[in-house]
Amino acid sequence: MSLTILFMPESAYGPTNNCIGIGDILLKRGHRVVFAAEASWKGKLEALGFEEDLVDLAPPSEEEQDAGQFWKDFIRDTAPEYRKSTLEQLETVTKPIWDALIDGAKYCEPQLKAIIERVQPDVIVEDNVITFPALLTAGKPFVRIVSCNPLEVRGENVAPVFSGLPADDRSEWGAFNAEYDRTHREIWTAFNEWVVEQGAAPLPDLDFIHEGDLNLYVFPEIADYTGARPLGDSWHRLDSSVRETEGGFEIPGSLAGQEPLVYFSLGSLGSADVALMQRVIDVLGTTPYRFIVSMGPLHEEIKLAGNMWGAEFVPQTKIIPLVDLVITHGGNNTTTEALHFGKPMILLPLFWDQYDNAQRVHELGYGVRLSTYGFSDEDLTGALERLLGDTALRERLAAAGEEIRGRDGLRRAADLIERAGA
Repeated sequence: MSLTILFMPESAYGPTNNCIGIGDILLKRGHRVVFAAEASWKGKLEALGFEEDLVDLAPPSEEEQDAGQFWKDFIRDTAPEYRKSTLEQLETVTKPIWDALIDGAKYCEPQLKAIIERVQPDVIVEDNVITFPALLTAGKPFVRIVSCNPLEVRGENVAPVFSGLPADDRSEWGAFNAEYDRTHREIWTAFNEWVVEQGAAPLPDLDFIHEGDLNLYVFPEIADYTGARPLGDSWHRLDSSVRETEGGFEIPGSLAGQEPLVYFSLGSLGSADVALMQRVIDVLGTTPYRFIVSMGPLHEEIKLAGNMWGAEFVPQTKIIPLVDLVITHGGNNTTTEALHFGKPMILLPLFWDQYDNAQRVHELGYGVRLSTYGFSDEDLTGALERLLGDTALRERLAAAGEEIRGRDGLRRAADLIERAGA
C-alpha cells in the first residue's frame, strides 16, 4: 500500500539530510514523500524527487536565501559565546536557540495546519527538537526522530543534555541542572501554555517536545547510553542513518601519496567561524599528513595549506570511507557517520549537543576531545599522531563500523515508518 508521508525536519543540514536519506528509501518503495521543510530549501528537495510544501519560520526575506540560512545567521550572531563553558552557554547560547525555535514554531503553526489539510498525510515524521502542535493534533501517526545526541531523552543516571559532562563523575550534574532550570523555566512554562492552547497535550517538564507514537534515534549501540537510561517500547535505535543521495568522490591528484589521509569539517554552521577554521588549518599544514577540508559558506576567506584540498561543499559520506581519521565539531551526523565507517575522531565542539558527542567519544576511547578555542599546536598534532598510530583502535573501530553498516539504519527507519502508517 502506497503511503503519503510528511517529513518536517529542522532547517539545519544534519536533520534535513537525515530525513532525505530515509525519505529516499521510502520514495524508492513507491510512497509519496512530502517535505514541509523551511523555505530556504526550495528546489533542493524537489530535485531529489520529493514534493515540497514549505514553511516560513519568520517573515520571508526579500532576498533569496541559501538552504538553512535561518540557522547560519543565528550561529554567526552568537559565535562569540562559544568560547564560554557549557554552563555559561545555557543563558547566552542554549536559551536563545530555544527562543528562536519557539518563535519559529508559533509563526508556522497556521502554515502547518494548511499543509496537512492539503497533503492529507498517512504518517507525519518530525526530526526536530521542538514541538509543532499541528503535527500532533492532525490525528495521524506521529513519528519523532532524534538526530541529536540521545541525551536529549533525559534520565537520572545520564549526564545532563548540552553539558558535555563525564558519565562517571556526577559532581557537576546538579549545578548544571539547576542552572538549566533557572534559565529555561520561564520560557518553557509560556511555551507549554501555548502548546496546550493549540490543542496538544502538556509537555514533559522542561522538555520542549513530546514523544511520538513511534520514536527513532540515531546513535550507534557502541556509544549509546541504554545501560544507564533504558527507553520504552516505542523507542528504536538506528545505529546510523547514512544517506545514499550524494555523488561519488575521487581523491584529487594533488593529494597523491602514502601519508595518512584526514577529513576536516566543522559542519555547515561551525565552518562560518573563519578564524577557528584558519587556526586549525594552519596547524594541520605543519604536519606530514594529507587533508580534505569541507570549507563551508565562507570558503573564499579560508586559505588552505599545501597538503590540503577543499571545497565549499563536499560529499561527506563518500569521503569518510576513504580517510584514516575525522576532525569534527561533534555534530551528530558527522559523529555517527564516522562511527558508521569505523573512523577515530578529534572533536572540537562549539555548542548544543556537540559537547555531549565529543565527551562520549572521548570517554569511550574512540577519539580525543580538545578545547576548541584553547588547544595548543601540540595538543592537535599530538592527538593526530597518537590516533593515527593506534593500530589496535583503528582495527577495533573498523570492525565496529562493519557491524553498524550491517544493521542498515536507513532501511530499518523506513520499515518502522511504513509499519506506523499501515
